[in-house]
Amino acid sequence: MINKYTCQNGVRIVLEHIPTVRSVAIGVWIGTGSRNENPQNNGISHFLEHMLFKGTTTRSAKDIAESFDSIGGQVNAFTSKEYTCYYAKVLDTHSQFALDVLADMFFHSTFVEEELKKEKNVVLEEIKMYEDTPDDIVHDLLSRAVYGDHPLGYPILGSEETLNTFTGEKLHQYTHDRYTPENVVISIAGNISESFIKEVEKYFGSYQAGTHERHDHVPVFHANRITRKKETEQAHLCVGFEGLKVGHEDIYSLITLNNILGGSMSSRLFQEVREQRGLAYSVFSYHSAYQDNGIVTIYGGTGAKQLDVLFETIQETLNKLKQDGITEKELTNSKEQLKGSLMLSLESTNSRMSRNGKNELLLKRHRSLDEIIEQIDLVTKQSVDDMTRSIFSDKYSVSLISPNGELPKGLK
Repeated sequence: MINKYTCQNGVRIVLEHIPTVRSVAIGVWIGTGSRNENPQNNGISHFLEHMLFKGTTTRSAKDIAESFDSIGGQVNAFTSKEYTCYYAKVLDTHSQFALDVLADMFFHSTFVEEELKKEKNVVLEEIKMYEDTPDDIVHDLLSRAVYGDHPLGYPILGSEETLNTFTGEKLHQYTHDRYTPENVVISIAGNISESFIKEVEKYFGSYQAGTHERHDHVPVFHANRITRKKETEQAHLCVGFEGLKVGHEDIYSLITLNNILGGSMSSRLFQEVREQRGLAYSVFSYHSAYQDNGIVTIYGGTGAKQLDVLFETIQETLNKLKQDGITEKELTNSKEQLKGSLMLSLESTNSRMSRNGKNELLLKRHRSLDEIIEQIDLVTKQSVDDMTRSIFSDKYSVSLISPNGELPKGLK
């Protein structure tokens, strides 16, 4: 049972009581990420996430770390294109303490110059590490190819140039503008009573900040090609097609299709590219859903001399899927896989906290397990085949990182 409460200032609290566990997961979700940035401050959402761990008016960075170590708990954060999350997982007896520390980080971070300087260097090393990982960079390049100058095409980490411009004043201003009450969701899941909502409200229920205004414009899907020449052992290829937005009525047909195409070891891409032809160690597909659009991505990494064959095999797999459709066995297996993954994820308080936080932040609604399973059961062979022909058109974007930077032959 999920309890939802809206504070007088607009902060939303969702709590799911799970009496069969001894842990509690608390997440502070903010509806801001790289999508809400511009070319001058790209990366500020991610850098701000780092800085909230670097000290408050009463706790040093070491104090924050030791706070959770001393109770056997965990604390972390992440930034995506559309949201930022700070979360902790602790024993149920330490839930009040965890809430206090998270609130202290949220409201009282100091952003002192010494910590800013050190953390800029940390993030710069993170950017360099990322640059040394071509199988990660190629996905960012695909976002740039698909979205062009739209903020969804920006890298979450930003760049060294933008990083160096961030000051404590800019971080405070960004917090004031984006960490507004109506843009914040506190999600709690675990062995905790409904009365804990009142404890959350004491911290988050009365603060004020800037007026949250949305200026998002719907991005246009572009069919572009972006290549990068880099001394690598493999060629890393991404092919992207226009997908569906979060909460789309046909989303489960697409998720079912993705499982069949490249979402598991029994998928067509894995079996054809890796098992049958031995072209790649890593090959898969996934769907990224945003608030008003999405991308279906196919990734494969192979030796540069085999790149042409890899692309041909991907095209052949898609063409066969469009012409012949899926089999009833694939449909059944994929749907059961979806149900299994969903049910297994419910055994984790972190997973439930994340699911509830994202649903509230992006959709403002919560479907029960039975409702979701009903939606999965409604997926048919026809609905998946229709989705296949709709998604995998001749309009697609490509990103490539390889030793010579040359696109595969026959690429449209």
